[in-house]
Amino acid sequence: MKRDLYKSLLDWKSSPTRKPLLLQGARQVGKTYLLEDFGKNEFLKFHIFNFEQDKGLSHVFETDLNPNQILTDLSIHKGERISSKSDLVIFDEIQACPRALTSLKYFYESMPELPLCCAGSLLGVALSSESFPVGKVEFKNLFPMKFSEFLKALNEDLLIEALESSREASTISETTHQKLWGCLKEYYVTGGMPQVVSEYISMRDNRIEAMDNARKIQKGLIEGYYRDFAKHSGKTNSMHIVSVFEDVPMQLSKNVEGSVSRYQFKGVIPGKKGYAGLNGPINWLEKAGLIFKVKICNKAELPIESFCKNNLFKLYFFDIGLEGCMLELPVEAIIAQDYGITKGYFAENFTAQEFVSSGVSKLYAWKERNSEIEFLRVLDGEIVPVEVKSGQRTQAKSLQQYQKKYAPQSAIIISGKTLNRDHTKVVKNYPLYMAGSI
Repeated sequence: MKRDLYKSLLDWKSSPTRKPLLLQGARQVGKTYLLEDFGKNEFLKFHIFNFEQDKGLSHVFETDLNPNQILTDLSIHKGERISSKSDLVIFDEIQACPRALTSLKYFYESMPELPLCCAGSLLGVALSSESFPVGKVEFKNLFPMKFSEFLKALNEDLLIEALESSREASTISETTHQKLWGCLKEYYVTGGMPQVVSEYISMRDNRIEAMDNARKIQKGLIEGYYRDFAKHSGKTNSMHIVSVFEDVPMQLSKNVEGSVSRYQFKGVIPGKKGYAGLNGPINWLEKAGLIFKVKICNKAELPIESFCKNNLFKLYFFDIGLEGCMLELPVEAIIAQDYGITKGYFAENFTAQEFVSSGVSKLYAWKERNSEIEFLRVLDGEIVPVEVKSGQRTQAKSLQQYQKKYAPQSAIIISGKTLNRDHTKVVKNYPLYMAGSI
């Protein structure tokens, strides 16, 4: 399946100042597949070494971190000569071999001609026991597939063209809007995990059966994450991590109306109270890329971070498909857009997911007195309020209060309505499926 990050890999390959590349992301988001596809298409040969599957590889790095010796030993290990000038080398699951992570420094300094890519889990790399080669590595993050990537996987070329052209347009046709909205509801079920999307597409002729099968795969992925918790949790009790992981979709789905509320610490882990008691598991899951934290500010001024408190935030799930699976929402209800109190939360979570996967490194929300805005974006040096609505109703009292107080040059409403972007007006209306294009 085509991923948008592929173009960045091409830019990396042709860069005259290329460094070893470390592709990070949560488990099962497609890191290995993307690098293998890159190797097949762009190099004479590629050689992949999986440190988790092949434990013997760690011996190559135990005594000597000289790149020439490492490359020789890897060639002998594989039984095939590796060219440092024409071949791509991939270190997969690099977090399983901390010394390999350290070796990237020496590859950068002594063998810059070698195209070297690495794939690793966000958490495993963060917890590495070895010194990290600061300044010697280029980082890229891979997330679950965005909605636009989902359309590419569906081979919806005409819709992709329409979505691309709508970025500069004021409106979009009702036919196109309805078709994109239908695809968005499918994405609400599958989410962006590549394995789920691939299996769904293979059975899409019978969509209900395909969606039911997607749920089975999602359950397997969730079980895999539980096993990872026990494997990588270290000093943090894995049961506490599980409690927070399961609580994120459950807690926020209880919001009956309005914006998603701040995360509540009470009752999540028995005996743990307040931010201090849950900070460890929350940070663990955030580093693992499995949840997104949205800090809530009490004043919409730059720098936004100055008006945030560490213990005041919202939490969103990293994949909307897995979220629906954990909430056990019937696929028929999601397609019918009839799933009660979680409907607004789904729209917000989708928006957060699209923002993050489109390169927004930090997410913020705003709350003053009884008014609150789901997201604040800094665009062209200005704070832009973003209100999110799940359906056609776009009355936004909080946005009106925000406008009265801060008089923003631009404001955005994301909803179930079609595109309506009048450049002469402050408020622009975007459909939900365009969240990643803003």
